[in-house]
Amino acid sequence: MKNGRIAIPSVDNGGLDGQRSGHFGHCDVFTLVDVEEGKIKEVSTIQNQEHVQGGCMVPVNLLGQHNVNALIVGGIGMRPLMGFKQVGIDVYHDATRHEIRPVVEDLIAGKLPIISDDQVCGGGHG
Repeated sequence: MKNGRIAIPSVDNGGLDGQRSGHFGHCDVFTLVDVEEGKIKEVSTIQNQEHVQGGCMVPVNLLGQHNVNALIVGGIGMRPLMGFKQVGIDVYHDATRHEIRPVVEDLIAGKLPIISDDQVCGGGHG
């Protein structure tokens, strides 16, 4: 990925040197990484919103409003995955590492796979 905005579900305050959240819908914040010409340009965070109205579509709409192009998850359910596809956000998969920086660097380098339908979680757990 040469240009765009990457979102990573994060715990606590997030940030490039923060830790990823295991469950994207219930993360504390999303770390947003702006990439220009294959380089990390800017890092910011946005608060996740409560799952009230709209349930798991809340983060889809939130990230869509913040011009996100790519999302890195350890796991995701089918309904939000379809939502991200509808708003044009590519969802990438890395289930092994909890640090944000190395997975962002791997995505920029083209080393992370787009999540496949057989990698989605069942509802509410995982």
